[in-house]
Amino acid sequence: MNIQESAEMYLETILILSKKSDTVRSIDIVNYTGYTKPSISRAVNLLKKNGYLNIDEKGYITLTASGENIAKNIYERHCVLTDVLLKMGIDEKTAKQDACKIEHVISEETFNKIKEYLNK
Repeated sequence: MNIQESAEMYLETILILSKKSDTVRSIDIVNYTGYTKPSISRAVNLLKKNGYLNIDEKGYITLTASGENIAKNIYERHCVLTDVLLKMGIDEKTAKQDACKIEHVISEETFNKIKEYLNK
């Protein structure tokens, strides 16, 4: 499924926040990302409109099955790529930043080969 990098980032952020707390609201995403409230509001509404998340009457955000699938995929890429870069001797801050960039552009084939190589 092809969606924009920014949408992947928001979905991944919601997944991460939901692992830390039972509830996620737009303000939590603002605080985590540092983006403005209007930017987060716009993104959340677009993701809801496209069926990637739900917002209840209290403003709590949950991922739909398709949103969660995308978020887990991106998060797995982030974790695996960060681990690879750390093992190569790259400092943690740089490894996390670079993994965050790579996770959105790496092909499924290449990512699977990296995982395969690591499991040998």
